[in-house]
Amino acid sequence: MLPISSYMAKPGEVERRWYLVDATNQVVGRLAVVLARILLGKHKPQYTPHVDTGDFVVVVNAEKVRFTGKKWDQVYYEWFSGYPGGRKLRSAKEMLRRNPTKILREAVRRMLPKNKLARRQLRKLKIYAGPNHPHQAQQPVPLPITDKTWAPPVPQHGGSNTV
Repeated sequence: MLPISSYMAKPGEVERRWYLVDATNQVVGRLAVVLARILLGKHKPQYTPHVDTGDFVVVVNAEKVRFTGKKWDQVYYEWFSGYPGGRKLRSAKEMLRRNPTKILREAVRRMLPKNKLARRQLRKLKIYAGPNHPHQAQQPVPLPITDKTWAPPVPQHGGSNTV
């Protein structure tokens, strides 16, 4: 009888792709779900939980994201400076005015696991408030995302994934 073996990706054999996402009129939570899946690598057949198999994502027009309902006034971002009385609290509307990229980065960060690997994977997320980005040399592939339906990109690879 043959033993059953599962494919486990190794860090050196992971092929990384670059994707370009336009965040204009995208709902923050729904966009963050898609970005987290790509950063984790769950859209690939080679996905391995303990190896970083994800791809790079460049997000442009982060200042044009939207919330549904009254969340611009109801969502608050909170952090602590480490000093007595150092609790900081900022609404989403104020955060959009001061640092629009932080809204999307926080949404994606909170959807990733809380471990060292996720912190490395979050570094592959490049967010820009406007339409310009400095990653043309990497030739990012546009990733079309609609509100209701999203089909994950199918990586083109040759060969089998079984051992």
